Amino acid sequence: MKVICFLLLLAGFNAIGQDDPFSEACVTDTEYELYLQINSYRNAHGLPSIPLSGSLCVVAGAHAWDLETNRPDRGPCNMHSWSDSGPWPGCCYTDDHREARCVWNKPGELTSYQGYGYEIAFFHSQPGNKSGSMAGLALEGWKGSSGHKNMILNRYSWKRLKWKAMGVGIYGRYAVVWFGEEADTAGKARRCD
Repeated sequence: MKVICFLLLLAGFNAIGQDDPFSEACVTDTEYELYLQINSYRNAHGLPSIPLSGSLCVVAGAHAWDLETNRPDRGPCNMHSWSDSGPWPGCCYTDDHREARCVWNKPGELTSYQGYGYEIAFFHSQPGNKSGSMAGLALEGWKGSSGHKNMILNRYSWKRLKWKAMGVGIYGRYAVVWFGEEADTAGKARRCD
């Protein structure tokens, strides 16, 4: 059901920057599980929970869908890359971070969110397999990577930033989480039916 709603929203999207066409953002049970697990991990390290953002969930859902469907993460392009097959500018994000603005600007390109967005992404060849749910697999993967762990826990280069919004998206073999410094005036994502 979520995929059908998302595709209908994409089809109805006329121009980037118009009224927020994704106002009906929702999160699945697995996405909500990931959201809760990240906040629990932060709480265990003395950090506050981050509010669930409807806008950043839209961006996360769009990017997880784009990664699974269009595979812009091939060759030198990593998982922060976007295809040109949606209502957004595409880019090949490489390890030199030359296309950082492509990621930072996505929330404003797709929603009414006013701040930059920062993303962590995860891929698993068989999501939700016997070793656990995609939510648990993703968080364990990020906890095992110092760069991702530091972003989740606002450490080192991320220490100066205070996350006031978080969005989660899981589609197929991809899980992505978006963080933002600005509160989301569009509100919280609802749970999918």
